[in-house]
Amino acid sequence: MITVMVVDHHELFRCGMARIISDESDMDVIAQAASGEEALRLLRKMEPNEGPDIIIMDVTMPGMSGMETINRVRRLYPNVRIIAISSVESGSIPARMLRAGAVAFLTKSIAIVELLRAIRAVDGGARYITHRLATRLAMESVDEEITPLDSLSERELQVALMLIDCNSINSISENLNLSPKTVYSYRYRIFEKLNIKSDAGLVMLAVKLGLTQMTDVEMIANL
Repeated sequence: MITVMVVDHHELFRCGMARIISDESDMDVIAQAASGEEALRLLRKMEPNEGPDIIIMDVTMPGMSGMETINRVRRLYPNVRIIAISSVESGSIPARMLRAGAVAFLTKSIAIVELLRAIRAVDGGARYITHRLATRLAMESVDEEITPLDSLSERELQVALMLIDCNSINSISENLNLSPKTVYSYRYRIFEKLNIKSDAGLVMLAVKLGLTQMTDVEMIANL
């Protein structure tokens, strides 16, 4: 039996994926978490032989980011294999998650059959990424392409993604347990590194890099 933990702050998506996985005769979802912090708390409560074989981890979450959570899980529980999952597959995020220790990267738009195939492949000791992402990563390796987001630190990237998702400074402050002043400092450094002057400019860059859709830009333009 392949035991799985699902970590995603969107309850509907998390519960839906857990139900799909648990319906398989060779899989069982033994835990769900809405954040990286909750995932680590649940893992600490489990006996060594009770933990999950695989954790499916959302990339972008309030509080501790998926990347930071992966780093901590890999240090504390090296035998747990992690599948990173995200709504986007472009830019530097997939490569960063794989470098952080994820053994697979999936997007939330994949078919159910591919999700199940990835879980079984990872349980068997293999790494797994979609064919389209594998092609893109290979081309980037050949071209030595570096995106502007590669200049950001892990925390700066986390704040940038939350700004792209139109979170307010106060919301980011609350979710990351940082003071608004600290968030403003991160925002300033992000703008400086990316050579942009506003949140709208950040979203425009995100659209160019394929990290978000044009509807986000239209929404900001209408504010």
